[in-house]
Amino acid sequence: MPYIGKQPLGGAYHKLDALTASATDTYALTLGSAAYYPGTANQLLVSLNGVIQAPQDSFTVSGSNLVFDSALTSNDSIDFVVAFGDVLDINTPSDGAITTVKLGNNAVTDTKLATSLDLSNKTLTMPTGSVLKVKSTINDLSLNNTAEVSTQTDTGIAAIDMTRTQTSSKFLISLNGGRYIVGYTSGYATYFYAKEGSGSYANVNDGTGYEQAVEFNYSNDPSNNNQGSHSAQFLYTPTSSTDDCSFKVYYTRFGNNSTQTAFNRHDNVAGSSLCFTIMEIAG
Repeated sequence: MPYIGKQPLGGAYHKLDALTASATDTYALTLGSAAYYPGTANQLLVSLNGVIQAPQDSFTVSGSNLVFDSALTSNDSIDFVVAFGDVLDINTPSDGAITTVKLGNNAVTDTKLATSLDLSNKTLTMPTGSVLKVKSTINDLSLNNTAEVSTQTDTGIAAIDMTRTQTSSKFLISLNGGRYIVGYTSGYATYFYAKEGSGSYANVNDGTGYEQAVEFNYSNDPSNNNQGSHSAQFLYTPTSSTDDCSFKVYYTRFGNNSTQTAFNRHDNVAGSSLCFTIMEIAG
């Protein structure tokens, strides 16, 4: 087809490896010692004994072979063979020809990724705030201690261990359910504990006040049984960028003059199921 201005060029242009004439008409074409396959004789510029040869008339190509119309001798000189580009019907783009900007929008589909993308040795970095991993457990634990519990005490809810996906991750700790810690004359609180690597479990809060993750309802009236449902969340930032983390739930009474400590219970009635959840959040 006609073009306005200079006709665009495409493909790769190569001077092929040197050939030594001998008593034969067929010569193997190579580029960098590897076999070279021209698409057609018209693609080649061949000089023999200082004379440019006519493609199709003086020579043809067969696979990766250059075939002259008659056998040469050792006295002949094949000066050079130049390949003018790679014709499009080869269907093999030149190295580095396809760049990111040349990929069309939506050209790489989920199906294509699923069948051809090997992530076994790759690490993907998700945007800050992305949820990378979720672990959760359902517990029917309900505690009723006749003596007060004035120190932070492990509830016995199974710990959740998290293997970090990204070194900068944070962890959103969540506990949801009904009738958490309630009492007759004082307030109660739930605490989130964490440990990194082989360390010890420690309160994740900053040490101010009661160091509580959240204070739940309390009642001076033991017959008040309408505590409703409650939830507690805390975003934990690990101090180490490499260790895995483990999380537990603790509870205690704060205040004074209480002789009873309960967890997920009120007026001797057990509360609903508790959902303990840890989410890894991209940092």
